Amino acid sequence: MVFSSLEFLYLYIPVCLLVYFMIPPAFLKVRNLALLIVSLLFYGWSEPVYVFIMIFSIIVDYICGYFVDRYLPDNRKKARRFVIASAVINLSVLGFFKYADFLITNLAAIPALRFLKPLGIPLPVGISFYTFQTMSYTLDVYMGHAKRQTNIVSFGAYVTMFPQLIAGPIVRYQEVAEELRGRAHTIPQSAAGIRRFTCGLCKKVLLANPAGALYETFAAGAAESSTLLGSWLGILFFAFQIYFDFSGYSDMAIGLGSILGFHFPENFRYPYTSRSITDFWRRWHITLSTWFREYVYIPLGGNRKGKGRTYFNLFVVWFLTGLWHGASWNFIGWGLYFCFLLILEKAFLLKILDRIPRVFSHLYALFFILIGWLIFIACDLPNPIAYAKGLFVGPLWSGTVVYDLVRSLVFLAILCIASTPLPKRIWDRLEQKLGMHLPGTLLCPPALLLCTAYLVDSSYNPFLYFRF
Repeated sequence: MVFSSLEFLYLYIPVCLLVYFMIPPAFLKVRNLALLIVSLLFYGWSEPVYVFIMIFSIIVDYICGYFVDRYLPDNRKKARRFVIASAVINLSVLGFFKYADFLITNLAAIPALRFLKPLGIPLPVGISFYTFQTMSYTLDVYMGHAKRQTNIVSFGAYVTMFPQLIAGPIVRYQEVAEELRGRAHTIPQSAAGIRRFTCGLCKKVLLANPAGALYETFAAGAAESSTLLGSWLGILFFAFQIYFDFSGYSDMAIGLGSILGFHFPENFRYPYTSRSITDFWRRWHITLSTWFREYVYIPLGGNRKGKGRTYFNLFVVWFLTGLWHGASWNFIGWGLYFCFLLILEKAFLLKILDRIPRVFSHLYALFFILIGWLIFIACDLPNPIAYAKGLFVGPLWSGTVVYDLVRSLVFLAILCIASTPLPKRIWDRLEQKLGMHLPGTLLCPPALLLCTAYLVDSSYNPFLYFRF
């Protein structure tokens, strides 16, 4: 089940919230139990078998967290063993389901190992997200960032929490530890959550889905007769699709979390306004970058042990970042591509970018971001090499491409404006002058109705995170 489905909007959410809020606020542990149950039902809607994997992860990390807390601070060596045990078990489960076939396929390329055949095991949806979340628990307890959770039901509610279970943001345990023990539910907070959820739904349904359809149109056209304009438009529309899709899901998750009394971290901050690749990765999928920084980059030494070690640490982080996104060489290449650019910027390029006019540094960032998206989708293209060549060599345009561009020009302008802070600034000023959130609240029902009409009429509603 995905957020942008009629079943979720008109069946699951009403029943879930009704059950949750029927329980008095004083019975917080019962509310956590209800949240655990409805979250397991949410995940098991289409994949009931994989619920047991999630329950297994909950039990493993709860036990490891118990022993980590028990041996701290007197015996850090024993405590570290349980941190390692948690990481090994979680990563082994993730590795088996996500990377076993990738490894087997590559080993089968060796003549002596051609007898190996892929297992063909379906990938549990969202396994990368919740694996990183549950691992953060033992790490946070070990590092002293959070206290051990004494109630396994509350811990299970954290791991399985349906708002951010399948598409993030990645919520570290330390960020919600106190709210699992006690949280406030207020009407203004719930109203803000509803507005945020509706905004995210509009991003996904009204912007990301049409952008994705246009990407497929231009990509198909580029496969038949490549033109520079058509090839660049295809990548541009994919860039908008994945941004509004991913940030829309994050907005919906943050909004639902707010309704339930949780404060989830921001995951996007207008990444296409960046002036460098370094700036881009401070704005894109912020929670993933934070996870790798806190649990991989800094423990490896960060930038404290000289340039050579810093560059090696960046290589490790970005190799793992690429691998996290998918079991394919193009994702590894995508991660190393950004690693190379970030090392260049750290070495000397950022100083140059700070001195040149903003428009040129912005164009520099957009150019390399779009090339990065080409690497990201390489496996989905019929001929990625030809597509990449079409970005630089070939006819400028064709009549069909010009027609499709003119037809989508207004929508393209809307996408460009919506990916900047401008709409939010204008809206915030309007609400500030009025002294209330009434306009946003009044717009929620018609926006929901418009999204519903789109979902009923259109069959194009892709879920981009199946490989995660």
